[in-house]
Amino acid sequence: MFTGIIEERGEVRQISSHRLVIAAHTVTVDSPIGASISVNGCCLTVVEIAGDTLAFDLSEETLVRTSLQRLRQGAPVNLERPVTLAARLGGHLVQGHVDGVGTIAAVEPAAEGGADITIDVPMDLMRYVVEKGSITIDGISLTVAGVEASAITIALIPHTLAVTTLAAAAVGDPVNIEVDVIAKYVERLMEGQGA
Repeated sequence: MFTGIIEERGEVRQISSHRLVIAAHTVTVDSPIGASISVNGCCLTVVEIAGDTLAFDLSEETLVRTSLQRLRQGAPVNLERPVTLAARLGGHLVQGHVDGVGTIAAVEPAAEGGADITIDVPMDLMRYVVEKGSITIDGISLTVAGVEASAITIALIPHTLAVTTLAAAAVGDPVNIEVDVIAKYVERLMEGQGA
């Protein structure tokens, strides 16, 4: 379980069909083999450690459902270690289970160094999105500023741009989306009630 509060930006050192190697500093401190790390919102398992790098195996499921296969050597990635029971929950409950891949539709600079980003969201996920609700974009816990038929708008503050990969977001870029898990559970419970 994660919070969506990014601890650092790592860098892709190597990516092949089923292996991802990332250079990092903060998340390598206490992440042994077998540990979970959120990489652009995908919960991955550390399978090898070498100096300042962590290696992860990528399953077909992960490659099909996320944007990780589009990463290239040198690309920045958002990293977060799992939350502990003693930590503050600064974002929201994030599982690291990507629900789908969206596409950046617009990036508009905003006042005081922020930005408004519009993201096209797969239609089957829109029912879980509400204005002022939580959503995870590339592992980042964000608040939905606006909802349209098949897109959302996120208002980013300068700090978020400074510490995440969204500073380099461009129209057409794919992003991993995880909707609020509570909404999915409520829907499932309602189905059981015949609603």
